[in-house]
Amino acid sequence: MPPTLDDKLVIAISSRALFDFEAENEVFEAGDDRAYMALQQQRLDTPATPGVAFSLVRKLLGFNTPELQRVEVVVLSRNDPISGMRVFRSAHHLGLPILRGVFTRGQSPWRYLRPLNAQLFLSTNEDDVRQALGAGVAAARVFPQSARASADHPQELRIAFDGDAVLFSDEAELVYQRQGLDAFQAHEQQHVLRPLPDGPFKPVLRALHELQRHPQTEMRVRTALVTARSAPAHERAIRTLMDWEIEVDEAMFLGGLPKGAFLREFEPDFFFDDQVGHVQSAVPHVPSGHVSAGVTNR
Repeated sequence: MPPTLDDKLVIAISSRALFDFEAENEVFEAGDDRAYMALQQQRLDTPATPGVAFSLVRKLLGFNTPELQRVEVVVLSRNDPISGMRVFRSAHHLGLPILRGVFTRGQSPWRYLRPLNAQLFLSTNEDDVRQALGAGVAAARVFPQSARASADHPQELRIAFDGDAVLFSDEAELVYQRQGLDAFQAHEQQHVLRPLPDGPFKPVLRALHELQRHPQTEMRVRTALVTARSAPAHERAIRTLMDWEIEVDEAMFLGGLPKGAFLREFEPDFFFDDQVGHVQSAVPHVPSGHVSAGVTNR
């Protein structure tokens, strides 16, 4: 029987999100493709250092056992195949059992998400992220300048999500953007018993919930909803999660307060938000990514 990824949580990630290739990227951005390839070839035996999403990937792979592979991480990169050699060598050096990769040498790789059956795509390229979201795959643009994840929770994968346009659709956010806060609060009270439509990251939260419900290793999951909502609009968000039969461990209803300080205390391995301002608030404290979905990104 041929191998399949259908029964796994598949994470596709660009090489620059996984490793710190910022120095090399300066050569690439200068438009000298050959010089970039030559530099990566010169550094084949020099392992890259961990990037923003490294902790997230390492902990996700920690849910696997020799008998049961529940998570698959695939490198999906605009890099060339020679640079891909360094990516695989770096992964091996740092103890990441990554076996699959697709390298497209400057072309957008998002179209390979479908045959990979990927549920999440992390990249530093905004266009690739938007294409992935348009194809129905949860995706986020990784901010390379983000703080690295805390080392204080080695056996606990911590992920923080914004609500509207991330876990939930942008239905309520659309009301807020067009009519203001009072109309938003009234809308949410009026529809409090009607679950919010699904957002792009609902499948990711559900997959994490399943990892938590059926532990096979010492790794555990801790999730947080970190939202600008406040009472009384908080109730619809919680009721929606209840309707989905998905639990989160922490919920922060901040009423528009900057999220960075709260995320610093939660110490996630990654934080996802659809608004650049919230991501910029988080970047000095935690690994962060922008979900370019919903009304605020049109």
